[in-house]
Amino acid sequence: MGYIVQKNQLKLFLFGFSFWKRIYIKPFFEKEGKCYFSQSLEQAKSNGLDHESKIYIWGKKPFSEVEVYARAHHISLYRVEDGFIRSLSLGSDLTKPYSLVFDRRGIYFDPIQESDLEYLLNTYSFDDDLRSRAKKLRMYLVEKKLSKYNINPDNKIYLEGLKKGQKVIIVPGQVEDDASIIYGAGGMTNMELLQAVRKKRPDSYIIYKPHPDVLVGNRKGNIPLEQALSFADNVITDVSLDSVLEHGDEVHTMTSLVGFESLLRGKIVFTYGMPFYAGWGLTNDVKVCKRRVKDRTLDELVAATLILYPRYIDPLSNKECEVEVTLANIELMKTRYNTDIFYKTSIDIRNFISRKIQQLIKVLLGE
Repeated sequence: MGYIVQKNQLKLFLFGFSFWKRIYIKPFFEKEGKCYFSQSLEQAKSNGLDHESKIYIWGKKPFSEVEVYARAHHISLYRVEDGFIRSLSLGSDLTKPYSLVFDRRGIYFDPIQESDLEYLLNTYSFDDDLRSRAKKLRMYLVEKKLSKYNINPDNKIYLEGLKKGQKVIIVPGQVEDDASIIYGAGGMTNMELLQAVRKKRPDSYIIYKPHPDVLVGNRKGNIPLEQALSFADNVITDVSLDSVLEHGDEVHTMTSLVGFESLLRGKIVFTYGMPFYAGWGLTNDVKVCKRRVKDRTLDELVAATLILYPRYIDPLSNKECEVEVTLANIELMKTRYNTDIFYKTSIDIRNFISRKIQQLIKVLLGE
């Protein structure tokens, strides 16, 4: 005689999760069941993997044997990735995430196949209450100047050489070996993007903002300053996204989340790849995804992307919560970081040590 397995009794098998992620990941699964971190299908099977289990794979890491087994035995399989409002510090500094996405169809940064987010945007019936909630969420993000990482200061900047009436273009750099570039932009480089934007906007004032993960040396994609200034009028670092966007008329990007954050702030956005927010009638797109057949409002995009799709935990209690709770506490942490010198110093030292350890490991591995 069969029986129903309660959610908190389920066995959850997690593949491709690095050791540091294993420290932080369990609160996201607290309501689901018990986590078993696995390196192979055989290891998972030895721990009781069966048709009532669930499988979670980090990002697009290849576990073809696991995927084939899951399909053959009708086991639910999800891809996992960081959410769009993540933390106070950079993910590459191995900081704890406060949001993740769990996708059964694909994953949001890979436009080659449909993701749960794309499915939501194509099919979901957004009611007035959800649209209203999304609008309040959008306004809160803009008012509090919150974005994915929230670590850089909100400082005023001066645009040297800007002429009166000249259009200002923001070009956000990206991590060049990031999956969103590989799958969503065909491996385009930051330099190729800058060259394309200068060709499209020859008379505009172009600001290049390198990706923070690249700036601190954690990831690939650096353009030497002299080379960047061959196509950009200014290279701006170490200030918040809002500090730069305040001056921008347009944002040109491959697949960066900055494009989505710019839409929230009322900017005109051009995409050169196929990010999750492109193809819904809100952006000017070089590429086309024929599966994306709906025109969506900005608040519908926000509702799907920030409310329906991710899963959040409370930074203070470490318990699953709604997005508004996570945002409120990240905002408190950001304020404290900018006003409490001891708190700021402790976080900065922790991040510095993390970067040095990662650099040492790369040297030891010959990378």
